[in-house]
Amino acid sequence: MTNTCSERISMRQDALWIIDRSIKENMPDKAVENALKCKDFSGNVILVAVGKAAWQMAYTAKQCLGRKITAGIVLTKYHHVKGPIDGIVCFEGGHPVPDENSIKGTQAALKLVKDLSEKDNVLFLLSGGGSALFEDPLVSLAELQDINRQLLESGADIVEINTIRKRLSRVKGGRFAQSCSPANVFSVILNDVLGNSVDMIASGPACVDTSTSQDAISIVEKYHMQISDKARGLLQCETVKKLDNVECIISGSVHQLCEAAANACMELGYEPLILTDCLCCHASDAGLFLSSVARSHQNHEKPLAIIAGGETTVVLTGNGKGGRNQELVLAAAEGIKGTENIVIFSVGSDGTDGPTDAAGGIVDGFTASAIQGLGYSVHQFLQNNDSYHALELVNGLVFTGPTGTNVNDISVALIRPCTACE
Repeated sequence: MTNTCSERISMRQDALWIIDRSIKENMPDKAVENALKCKDFSGNVILVAVGKAAWQMAYTAKQCLGRKITAGIVLTKYHHVKGPIDGIVCFEGGHPVPDENSIKGTQAALKLVKDLSEKDNVLFLLSGGGSALFEDPLVSLAELQDINRQLLESGADIVEINTIRKRLSRVKGGRFAQSCSPANVFSVILNDVLGNSVDMIASGPACVDTSTSQDAISIVEKYHMQISDKARGLLQCETVKKLDNVECIISGSVHQLCEAAANACMELGYEPLILTDCLCCHASDAGLFLSSVARSHQNHEKPLAIIAGGETTVVLTGNGKGGRNQELVLAAAEGIKGTENIVIFSVGSDGTDGPTDAAGGIVDGFTASAIQGLGYSVHQFLQNNDSYHALELVNGLVFTGPTGTNVNDISVALIRPCTACE
Protein backbone atom coordinates (compact mmCIF):
# COMPACT_ATOMS: atom_id res chain seq x y z
CA MET A 1 0.00 0.00 0.00
CA THR A 2 1.47 3.36 -0.98
CA ASN A 3 1.83 6.26 1.40
CA THR A 4 -0.74 8.17 -0.67
CA CYS A 5 -3.31 5.39 -0.32
CA SER A 6 -2.63 5.06 3.40
CA GLU A 7 -3.06 8.80 3.84
CA ARG A 8 -6.39 8.81 2.03
CA ILE A 9 -7.70 5.95 4.16
CA SER A 10 -6.55 7.70 7.32
CA MET A 11 -8.23 10.97 6.31
CA ARG A 12 -11.46 9.16 5.50
CA GLN A 13 -11.38 7.56 8.94
CA ASP A 14 -10.88 11.04 10.41
CA ALA A 15 -13.90 12.26 8.44
CA LEU A 16 -16.18 9.51 9.74
CA TRP A 17 -15.05 10.17 13.33
CA ILE A 18 -15.72 13.92 12.94
CA ILE A 19 -19.19 13.18 11.57
CA ASP A 20 -20.02 10.88 14.49
CA ARG A 21 -18.67 13.27 17.11
CA SER A 22 -20.39 16.35 15.65
CA ILE A 23 -23.80 14.69 15.54
CA LYS A 24 -23.53 13.24 19.05
CA GLU A 25 -22.71 16.70 20.40
CA ASN A 26 -25.95 18.02 18.88
CA MET A 27 -28.48 15.51 20.12
CA PRO A 28 -31.66 17.18 21.45
CA ASP A 29 -31.65 15.47 24.84
CA LYS A 30 -29.84 18.27 26.65
CA ALA A 31 -32.00 20.90 24.95
CA VAL A 32 -35.20 19.25 26.18
CA GLU A 33 -33.81 18.60 29.66
CA ASN A 34 -32.65 22.19 30.10
CA ALA A 35 -35.94 23.62 28.84
CA LEU A 36 -38.03 21.47 31.16
CA LYS A 37 -35.87 22.32 34.20
CA CYS A 38 -37.02 25.91 33.78
CA LYS A 39 -40.71 25.06 33.52
CA ASP A 40 -43.09 24.20 36.36
CA PHE A 41 -46.26 22.70 34.89
CA SER A 42 -49.52 22.88 36.82
CA GLY A 43 -52.36 20.83 35.44
CA ASN A 44 -52.34 18.15 32.76
CA VAL A 45 -49.52 18.00 30.21
CA ILE A 46 -50.37 16.84 26.70
CA LEU A 47 -47.27 16.05 24.61
CA VAL A 48 -47.13 16.58 20.85
CA ALA A 49 -43.75 15.97 19.22
CA VAL A 50 -43.26 16.60 15.50
CA GLY A 51 -40.25 16.32 13.18
CA LYS A 52 -37.26 14.13 12.44
CA ALA A 53 -36.06 14.42 16.05
CA ALA A 54 -39.54 13.98 17.51
CA TRP A 55 -39.05 10.53 19.00
CA GLN A 56 -35.80 11.46 20.74
CA MET A 57 -37.27 14.68 22.11
CA ALA A 58 -40.45 12.93 23.31
CA TYR A 59 -38.47 10.12 24.93
CA THR A 60 -36.38 12.63 26.89
CA ALA A 61 -39.46 14.62 27.91
CA LYS A 62 -41.11 11.46 29.21
CA GLN A 63 -37.98 10.65 31.21
CA CYS A 64 -38.08 14.13 32.74
CA LEU A 65 -41.80 14.53 33.43
CA GLY A 66 -43.02 10.97 33.84
CA ARG A 67 -46.68 10.76 34.85
CA LYS A 68 -47.20 14.50 34.48
CA ILE A 69 -47.63 13.70 30.77
CA THR A 70 -51.16 12.33 30.59
CA ALA A 71 -51.24 11.66 26.84
CA GLY A 72 -49.08 12.25 23.82
CA ILE A 73 -48.36 11.82 20.14
CA VAL A 74 -45.10 11.54 18.20
CA LEU A 75 -45.17 12.23 14.47
CA THR A 76 -41.89 11.57 12.70
CA LYS A 77 -40.35 10.29 9.48
CA TYR A 78 -40.52 6.66 8.43
CA HIS A 79 -38.02 4.44 10.31
CA HIS A 80 -37.33 7.15 12.90
CA VAL A 81 -39.36 5.62 15.76
CA LYS A 82 -36.86 3.75 17.93
CA GLY A 83 -39.34 1.97 20.17
CA PRO A 84 -42.48 2.46 22.29
CA ILE A 85 -42.81 5.32 24.78
CA ASP A 86 -45.22 4.66 27.64
CA GLY A 87 -48.50 6.51 27.19
CA ILE A 88 -47.51 8.06 23.86
CA VAL A 89 -48.74 7.01 20.41
CA CYS A 90 -46.15 7.12 17.62
CA PHE A 91 -46.93 7.87 13.98
CA GLU A 92 -44.61 7.88 10.96
CA GLY A 93 -45.30 9.85 7.79
CA GLY A 94 -43.90 11.07 4.50
CA HIS A 95 -40.95 13.39 4.03
CA PRO A 96 -40.06 15.61 2.15
CA VAL A 97 -43.56 15.34 0.67
CA PRO A 98 -46.51 14.70 3.02
CA ASP A 99 -48.63 11.60 2.57
CA GLU A 100 -51.81 10.11 4.03
CA ASN A 101 -49.99 8.99 7.17
CA SER A 102 -48.77 12.54 7.73
CA ILE A 103 -52.39 13.68 7.70
CA LYS A 104 -53.51 10.79 9.90
CA GLY A 105 -50.96 11.62 12.58
CA THR A 106 -51.72 15.34 12.40
CA GLN A 107 -55.45 14.80 12.76
CA ALA A 108 -54.80 12.60 15.78
CA ALA A 109 -52.79 15.45 17.33
CA LEU A 110 -55.57 17.95 16.62
CA LYS A 111 -58.08 15.61 18.23
CA LEU A 112 -55.83 15.26 21.29
CA VAL A 113 -55.70 19.03 21.92
CA LYS A 114 -59.37 19.68 21.19
CA ASP A 115 -61.55 21.03 24.00
CA LEU A 116 -58.69 21.68 26.43
CA SER A 117 -59.08 24.22 29.24
CA GLU A 118 -56.90 27.07 30.39
CA LYS A 119 -55.60 24.75 33.13
CA ASP A 120 -54.13 22.34 30.58
CA ASN A 121 -50.68 22.47 29.02
CA VAL A 122 -49.48 21.36 25.59
CA LEU A 123 -45.79 20.47 25.48
CA PHE A 124 -45.01 20.96 21.81
CA LEU A 125 -41.63 19.56 20.75
CA LEU A 126 -40.70 20.64 17.25
CA SER A 127 -37.83 19.80 14.93
CA GLY A 128 -36.98 20.01 11.24
CA GLY A 129 -39.02 17.96 8.82
CA GLY A 130 -42.23 19.04 10.49
CA SER A 131 -43.42 20.94 7.44
CA ALA A 132 -44.05 17.70 5.57
CA LEU A 133 -44.86 15.51 8.55
CA PHE A 134 -47.31 17.82 10.35
CA GLU A 135 -50.02 18.46 7.81
CA ASP A 136 -53.80 18.68 7.50
CA PRO A 137 -54.21 20.41 4.14
CA LEU A 138 -56.84 22.91 3.04
CA VAL A 139 -56.42 21.62 -0.53
CA SER A 140 -56.46 18.03 -1.72
CA LEU A 141 -53.49 15.87 -0.79
CA ALA A 142 -52.77 15.34 -4.48
CA GLU A 143 -52.53 19.08 -5.13
CA LEU A 144 -50.47 19.66 -2.00
CA GLN A 145 -48.03 16.97 -3.09
CA ASP A 146 -47.82 18.54 -6.55
CA ILE A 147 -47.16 22.00 -5.08
CA ASN A 148 -44.42 20.55 -2.87
CA ARG A 149 -42.95 18.78 -5.88
CA GLN A 150 -42.92 22.00 -7.92
CA LEU A 151 -41.19 23.90 -5.12
CA LEU A 152 -38.57 21.21 -4.53
CA GLU A 153 -37.82 20.81 -8.23
CA SER A 154 -37.53 24.57 -8.75
CA GLY A 155 -34.72 24.88 -6.21
CA ALA A 156 -36.78 27.13 -3.90
CA ASP A 157 -35.19 27.60 -0.48
CA ILE A 158 -36.83 26.45 2.76
CA VAL A 159 -38.18 29.91 3.63
CA GLU A 160 -39.92 30.19 0.26
CA ILE A 161 -41.29 26.67 0.53
CA ASN A 162 -42.66 27.23 4.03
CA THR A 163 -44.19 30.59 3.10
CA ILE A 164 -46.40 28.68 0.66
CA ARG A 165 -47.02 25.69 2.94
CA LYS A 166 -48.30 27.86 5.81
CA ARG A 167 -51.25 29.12 3.85
CA LEU A 168 -52.45 25.72 2.66
CA SER A 169 -52.64 24.06 6.08
CA ARG A 170 -54.86 23.84 9.17
CA VAL A 171 -51.85 23.59 11.50
CA LYS A 172 -49.04 25.72 10.05
CA GLY A 173 -48.44 29.44 10.50
CA GLY A 174 -49.65 29.50 14.14
CA ARG A 175 -52.88 27.61 13.52
CA PHE A 176 -51.95 24.64 15.70
CA ALA A 177 -51.48 26.94 18.70
CA GLN A 178 -54.88 28.45 17.96
CA SER A 179 -56.36 24.93 18.00
CA CYS A 180 -54.87 24.37 21.47
CA SER A 181 -56.39 27.56 22.95
CA PRO A 182 -57.22 28.28 25.72
CA ALA A 183 -54.61 25.76 26.88
CA ASN A 184 -51.05 27.00 27.33
CA VAL A 185 -48.51 25.86 24.74
CA PHE A 186 -44.90 25.38 25.84
CA SER A 187 -42.84 24.89 22.69
CA VAL A 188 -39.27 23.58 22.58
CA ILE A 189 -37.84 24.00 19.09
CA LEU A 190 -34.76 22.40 17.57
CA ASN A 191 -33.67 24.91 14.97
CA ASP A 192 -32.95 23.73 11.40
CA VAL A 193 -33.59 26.99 9.54
CA LEU A 194 -30.81 29.44 8.69
CA GLY A 195 -31.05 32.83 10.37
CA ASN A 196 -33.10 31.59 13.35
CA SER A 197 -36.43 32.48 11.71
CA VAL A 198 -38.46 30.63 14.30
CA ASP A 199 -41.72 30.93 12.38
CA MET A 200 -40.13 29.11 9.43
CA ILE A 201 -39.04 26.06 11.45
CA ALA A 202 -41.49 23.34 10.37
CA SER A 203 -43.63 26.22 9.04
CA GLY A 204 -44.27 27.60 12.53
CA PRO A 205 -47.30 25.68 13.87
CA ALA A 206 -47.08 27.57 17.18
CA CYS A 207 -45.60 30.87 16.00
CA VAL A 208 -47.04 34.06 14.54
CA ASP A 209 -46.20 34.29 10.86
CA THR A 210 -43.86 37.04 9.67
CA SER A 211 -44.42 36.35 5.96
CA THR A 212 -47.25 37.95 4.01
CA SER A 213 -49.73 36.84 1.40
CA GLN A 214 -47.90 39.03 -1.12
CA ASP A 215 -44.70 37.10 -0.35
CA ALA A 216 -46.53 33.88 -1.19
CA ILE A 217 -47.92 35.18 -4.48
CA SER A 218 -44.49 36.50 -5.45
CA ILE A 219 -43.00 33.02 -4.93
CA VAL A 220 -45.65 31.46 -7.16
CA GLU A 221 -44.84 33.97 -9.87
CA LYS A 222 -41.06 33.63 -9.42
CA TYR A 223 -41.13 29.89 -10.08
CA HIS A 224 -44.02 29.96 -12.58
CA MET A 225 -45.99 27.52 -10.45
CA GLN A 226 -49.18 25.91 -11.65
CA ILE A 227 -51.79 25.98 -8.87
CA SER A 228 -55.58 25.82 -8.63
CA ASP A 229 -57.84 28.82 -8.09
CA LYS A 230 -58.61 27.46 -4.61
CA ALA A 231 -54.93 27.33 -3.70
CA ARG A 232 -54.34 30.82 -5.08
CA GLY A 233 -57.23 32.11 -3.00
CA LEU A 234 -55.76 30.55 0.15
CA LEU A 235 -52.39 32.13 -0.56
CA GLN A 236 -54.07 35.53 -0.59
CA CYS A 237 -55.40 35.02 2.96
CA GLU A 238 -53.24 36.23 5.84
CA THR A 239 -52.02 33.85 8.52
CA VAL A 240 -51.94 34.21 12.33
CA LYS A 241 -50.31 37.46 13.44
CA LYS A 242 -51.01 37.27 17.19
CA LEU A 243 -50.81 34.47 19.78
CA ASP A 244 -51.13 34.92 23.54
CA ASN A 245 -51.03 31.29 24.72
CA VAL A 246 -47.51 30.30 23.59
CA GLU A 247 -44.13 30.24 25.33
CA CYS A 248 -41.24 29.25 23.09
CA ILE A 249 -37.65 28.13 23.66
CA ILE A 250 -35.28 27.68 20.71
CA SER A 251 -32.36 25.31 21.11
CA GLY A 252 -29.75 23.85 18.79
CA SER A 253 -28.53 25.35 15.55
CA VAL A 254 -26.22 24.79 12.62
CA HIS A 255 -23.79 27.17 14.33
CA GLN A 256 -23.47 24.72 17.21
CA LEU A 257 -23.02 21.91 14.67
CA CYS A 258 -20.13 23.81 13.07
CA GLU A 259 -18.56 24.47 16.46
CA ALA A 260 -18.81 20.77 17.34
CA ALA A 261 -17.18 19.86 14.02
CA ALA A 262 -14.40 22.38 14.66
CA ASN A 263 -13.72 20.92 18.11
CA ALA A 264 -13.66 17.39 16.69
CA CYS A 265 -11.20 18.48 13.99
CA MET A 266 -8.92 20.07 16.58
CA GLU A 267 -8.87 16.82 18.58
CA LEU A 268 -7.46 15.11 15.48
CA GLY A 269 -4.85 17.78 14.92
CA TYR A 270 -6.55 19.82 12.20
CA GLU A 271 -6.66 23.59 12.38
CA PRO A 272 -10.36 24.44 11.88
CA LEU A 273 -11.63 27.30 9.76
CA ILE A 274 -15.38 27.90 9.81
CA LEU A 275 -16.18 29.63 6.52
CA THR A 276 -19.90 30.04 7.21
CA ASP A 277 -22.84 28.62 9.10
CA CYS A 278 -25.24 30.15 6.57
CA LEU A 279 -24.42 28.17 3.41
CA CYS A 280 -27.43 28.59 1.12
CA CYS A 281 -26.98 28.00 -2.60
CA HIS A 282 -27.23 25.21 -5.16
CA ALA A 283 -25.53 22.05 -3.91
CA SER A 284 -23.29 21.63 -6.93
CA ASP A 285 -22.15 25.27 -6.69
CA ALA A 286 -21.34 24.76 -3.01
CA GLY A 287 -19.28 21.69 -3.88
CA LEU A 288 -17.29 23.50 -6.52
CA PHE A 289 -16.73 26.44 -4.17
CA LEU A 290 -15.58 24.25 -1.27
CA SER A 291 -13.24 22.32 -3.56
CA SER A 292 -11.74 25.53 -4.93
CA VAL A 293 -11.11 26.83 -1.41
CA ALA A 294 -9.52 23.50 -0.48
CA ARG A 295 -7.22 23.56 -3.52
CA SER A 296 -6.05 27.05 -2.68
CA HIS A 297 -4.98 25.81 0.77
CA GLN A 298 -3.51 22.45 -0.21
CA ASN A 299 0.02 23.67 0.56
CA HIS A 300 -0.90 24.74 4.09
CA GLU A 301 1.89 23.97 6.54
CA LYS A 302 -0.39 22.21 9.06
CA PRO A 303 -3.44 19.94 8.74
CA LEU A 304 -6.43 22.14 7.97
CA ALA A 305 -10.21 21.65 8.16
CA ILE A 306 -12.43 24.04 6.19
CA ILE A 307 -15.98 23.94 7.55
CA ALA A 308 -19.29 25.15 6.11
CA GLY A 309 -22.72 24.64 7.64
CA GLY A 310 -26.15 25.37 6.22
CA GLU A 311 -28.62 23.93 3.77
CA THR A 312 -28.14 23.87 0.02
CA THR A 313 -30.76 23.24 -2.64
CA VAL A 314 -30.97 20.97 -5.67
CA VAL A 315 -32.51 21.95 -8.99
CA LEU A 316 -33.92 18.81 -10.56
CA THR A 317 -32.78 18.36 -14.16
CA GLY A 318 -32.97 14.56 -14.18
CA ASN A 319 -34.69 11.61 -12.54
CA GLY A 320 -31.83 10.00 -10.64
CA LYS A 321 -31.41 9.25 -6.95
CA GLY A 322 -29.56 11.44 -4.48
CA GLY A 323 -29.65 14.28 -1.98
CA ARG A 324 -28.15 17.72 -1.60
CA ASN A 325 -25.13 16.52 0.38
CA GLN A 326 -24.37 13.76 -2.10
CA GLU A 327 -24.66 16.19 -5.00
CA LEU A 328 -22.39 18.66 -3.21
CA VAL A 329 -19.54 16.17 -2.75
CA LEU A 330 -19.90 14.72 -6.25
CA ALA A 331 -19.44 18.22 -7.69
CA ALA A 332 -16.52 18.72 -5.29
CA ALA A 333 -14.91 15.51 -6.59
CA GLU A 334 -14.40 17.19 -9.95
CA GLY A 335 -12.91 20.24 -8.26
CA ILE A 336 -10.25 18.30 -6.31
CA LYS A 337 -9.54 15.76 -9.04
CA GLY A 338 -5.88 14.78 -9.07
CA THR A 339 -5.04 16.07 -5.59
CA GLU A 340 -3.52 13.64 -3.08
CA ASN A 341 -4.12 15.34 0.25
CA ILE A 342 -7.76 16.52 0.26
CA VAL A 343 -10.90 14.72 1.47
CA ILE A 344 -14.32 16.41 1.36
CA PHE A 345 -17.47 15.18 3.08
CA SER A 346 -20.97 16.54 3.55
CA VAL A 347 -23.80 15.07 5.62
CA GLY A 348 -27.23 15.90 6.98
CA SER A 349 -27.26 15.91 10.77
CA ASP A 350 -30.51 13.93 10.78
CA GLY A 351 -28.82 11.01 9.01
CA THR A 352 -30.95 11.11 5.88
CA ASP A 353 -30.05 13.01 2.73
CA GLY A 354 -33.00 13.54 0.41
CA PRO A 355 -35.12 10.45 -0.36
CA THR A 356 -32.20 8.07 0.27
CA ASP A 357 -30.83 5.90 3.06
CA ALA A 358 -27.51 7.74 3.08
CA ALA A 359 -26.63 10.69 5.33
CA GLY A 360 -24.39 12.18 2.64
CA GLY A 361 -21.12 11.45 0.88
CA ILE A 362 -17.33 11.58 0.97
CA VAL A 363 -14.83 12.07 -1.87
CA ASP A 364 -11.11 12.61 -2.46
CA GLY A 365 -8.83 13.53 -5.34
CA PHE A 366 -9.18 10.07 -6.87
CA THR A 367 -12.98 9.79 -6.79
CA ALA A 368 -13.73 11.45 -10.15
CA SER A 369 -11.05 9.41 -11.95
CA ALA A 370 -12.34 6.21 -10.37
CA ILE A 371 -15.88 6.89 -11.61
CA GLN A 372 -14.58 7.72 -15.07
CA GLY A 373 -12.39 4.61 -15.03
CA LEU A 374 -15.54 2.52 -14.65
CA GLY A 375 -16.88 4.03 -17.87
CA TYR A 376 -19.16 6.69 -16.40
CA SER A 377 -19.30 10.48 -16.55
CA VAL A 378 -19.43 12.54 -13.38
CA HIS A 379 -21.05 15.35 -15.34
CA GLN A 380 -23.83 13.07 -16.58
CA PHE A 381 -24.48 11.80 -13.06
CA LEU A 382 -24.83 15.41 -11.89
CA GLN A 383 -27.10 16.32 -14.80
CA ASN A 384 -29.34 13.38 -13.94
CA ASN A 385 -29.30 14.22 -10.21
CA ASP A 386 -27.97 10.69 -9.69
CA SER A 387 -25.27 11.34 -7.12
CA TYR A 388 -26.26 8.32 -5.01
CA HIS A 389 -25.43 5.79 -7.70
CA ALA A 390 -22.22 7.63 -8.66
CA LEU A 391 -20.92 7.57 -5.09
CA GLU A 392 -22.14 4.01 -4.58
CA LEU A 393 -19.74 2.93 -7.35
CA VAL A 394 -16.70 4.17 -5.40
CA ASN A 395 -17.71 3.56 -1.78
CA GLY A 396 -18.42 7.25 -1.38
CA LEU A 397 -21.71 7.11 0.53
CA VAL A 398 -21.90 7.87 4.25
CA PHE A 399 -24.44 5.95 6.33
CA THR A 400 -25.35 6.86 9.90
CA GLY A 401 -28.98 5.79 10.08
CA PRO A 402 -31.57 8.15 11.62
CA THR A 403 -29.66 10.11 14.25
CA GLY A 404 -32.43 11.59 16.39
CA THR A 405 -31.43 15.20 15.75
CA ASN A 406 -31.78 17.71 12.93
CA VAL A 407 -29.73 20.93 12.81
CA ASN A 408 -28.99 21.34 9.11
CA ASP A 409 -25.97 20.02 7.20
CA ILE A 410 -22.21 20.11 7.70
CA SER A 411 -19.64 20.13 4.88
CA VAL A 412 -15.91 19.83 5.58
CA ALA A 413 -12.73 19.75 3.51
CA LEU A 414 -9.84 18.05 5.29
CA ILE A 415 -6.34 18.93 4.07
CA ARG A 416 -3.02 17.51 5.17
CA PRO A 417 0.39 18.94 4.24
CA CYS A 418 1.55 17.69 0.83
CA THR A 419 4.72 16.22 2.39
CA ALA A 420 2.50 13.64 4.08
CA CYS A 421 1.55 12.23 0.68
CA GLU A 422 5.05 11.84 -0.69
